[in-house]
Amino acid sequence: MTNKEKFYITTAIAYTSKKPHIGNTYEIILTDAIARFNRFIGKDVFFLTGTDEHGQKIQEIAEAEGITPKQHVDKIAGQIREIADMLNISYDKFIRTTDDYHEKAVQKIFKTLYDKGDIYKGNYEGWYCTPCESFWTNTQLVDGKCPDCGREVQKAKEEAYFFKMSKYQDKLMQYIEEHPEFIQPEARKNEMVNNFLKPGLQDLCVSRTSFSWGIPVDFDPGHVVYVWIDALSNYITALGYSPDEKGELYKKYWPADVHIIGKDILRFHTIYWPIMLMALGEPLPKQVFGHPWMLVGDEKMSKSRGNVIYAEDLVKHFGVDAVRYYSLHEMPFASDGTITYEVFISRFNSDLANTLGNLVNRTVAMINKYFDGVIQSGDVSGEFDDDLKAVATGAIHKIMKKMKTLHVADSLDEIWAVVNRANKYIDETTPWVLAKNEETKPRLGTVLYNLIETIRIITALLTPYMPETAEKIAAQTGAKVLDFESTKKFGVTEAGAKVGEAVPLFARIDAEKKIAELEEEFAAGEEKIEIAPYKDYIEFEEFEKLDIRVGKVIECEKVPKSSKLLRFTLQVGSETRQILSGISKYHTPEELIGKNVLFVANLKPRKMMGLESCGMILSAEYNDELTVLTTLKDIQSGAEVV
Repeated sequence: MTNKEKFYITTAIAYTSKKPHIGNTYEIILTDAIARFNRFIGKDVFFLTGTDEHGQKIQEIAEAEGITPKQHVDKIAGQIREIADMLNISYDKFIRTTDDYHEKAVQKIFKTLYDKGDIYKGNYEGWYCTPCESFWTNTQLVDGKCPDCGREVQKAKEEAYFFKMSKYQDKLMQYIEEHPEFIQPEARKNEMVNNFLKPGLQDLCVSRTSFSWGIPVDFDPGHVVYVWIDALSNYITALGYSPDEKGELYKKYWPADVHIIGKDILRFHTIYWPIMLMALGEPLPKQVFGHPWMLVGDEKMSKSRGNVIYAEDLVKHFGVDAVRYYSLHEMPFASDGTITYEVFISRFNSDLANTLGNLVNRTVAMINKYFDGVIQSGDVSGEFDDDLKAVATGAIHKIMKKMKTLHVADSLDEIWAVVNRANKYIDETTPWVLAKNEETKPRLGTVLYNLIETIRIITALLTPYMPETAEKIAAQTGAKVLDFESTKKFGVTEAGAKVGEAVPLFARIDAEKKIAELEEEFAAGEEKIEIAPYKDYIEFEEFEKLDIRVGKVIECEKVPKSSKLLRFTLQVGSETRQILSGISKYHTPEELIGKNVLFVANLKPRKMMGLESCGMILSAEYNDELTVLTTLKDIQSGAEVV
């Protein structure tokens, strides 16, 4: 086919702070199924994924690991790509934001927006969340913490460039009103409009000077391009876009047909990104789909909660296509889905081993048993045939309707409706009874032909979702024609062709045994934590001599000519106190300002580097690392620790 309809689809690029878990990986499986389906129906598809590799958080992680940021992101980006390949992801391009062509294009985009007057230089003072890489005002904080992730924020003040978001606010509002399909699902659109656009947009900080791991602002040394312009631009730089030169891929595929992203980054993709494109004079993506989260039980997956499940563990125990099936089928369109090993095994046994696997196994086995593996002609029609054929050939139209609106789980249900109808057809026609009489053998041949032809259609329909399984079924059934058009026709399989050997597609799992095996494996993999030996017992009266207090850090700075010492000024009730602590290797002054720290108040003052230290900051030590002890809540300074 020439002049195919183009279809450009992207995932959000994965942040390279740590290896992704199955909750992160779900997105790329979902996107892959959509990309594969659009290829299947004849579209010219370009599928982009990749990694987001700059930022303060990555710089801090690398410093803690004693390696360079580039070494760290190379390692994590490699893991992310390996996971994608393991899951049979059919991406056309894998972009890294450290790619040279991307960095050069971002610098030109930044300069273009600056020259237009949409970016200006100023100063930022507010609260910064390092994990989210977001600045917040006092009114935006929730209980003094980041409104997005609930973590602690740090006071920050620095010179920065800002993007004039408010300039394009009305234009974006109008665009969203005129393009109701732009933000999906509908509830996400309402959230963006009501919570962010209607209250009014603030100008966006788009450069940083407090860290160096980023794309340099080439006309102002010391500034690096902040995450939004850097990361979001990947969707066009991957296609060869630059303000002064638009590559052939860009001309062919932009605007994107859909960005598939997590609901937690919807604001960046439906407000920041469209406004950047408007400022550049480029078309907006046709749709942004904010998918829900995959939860463990009813909690968001998090390493700190100890509830992380990794894709490679699931693949190791259950196979690639079982992971793809669960991820695609168990996630609702708009609400969060859940994953546990117990539910995973239940779905594996019921949907894959029993329903699909048994259909294929029984059909191939009967053709081998009754006709020496030769597929008979389908010319002895009978009751139930027409309904089976209608269900099989009608499925593709229902699936296309579901996939057009990205209801992927529902589209799989349509395939399983065909599988279920075929299993019911076996019960209705009772092939084992027909086999007992030579007179009914021709009818038996037709029944088995109808089943193998239905399985051929099922196989074709499964290729975007479970490509390996489709290949295995085709090998067993001898199916040769599996293209899109053939799913609308019944009778494509040629009589006289031979089937292969009946091999179980999915071996049923003993749930209790498998769970015990998993628990044993994970327990064996847990690292044994060695701690320092306990000191000798002391009497309670000796402990009572310690006066441990809470102090709020109002100033913190490195002591000149010292590689270890930080000088603290603590607010202790209505007075202040100076304490020196040798922790500069483990903490930066900026991250400690505003924190409530614990200190020994009645330690005899002593001089260090010519400065008096009146107390001792308490820290926890493990593996040669020190962490300052802080309070869980924002308690009054001077409070006594009891």
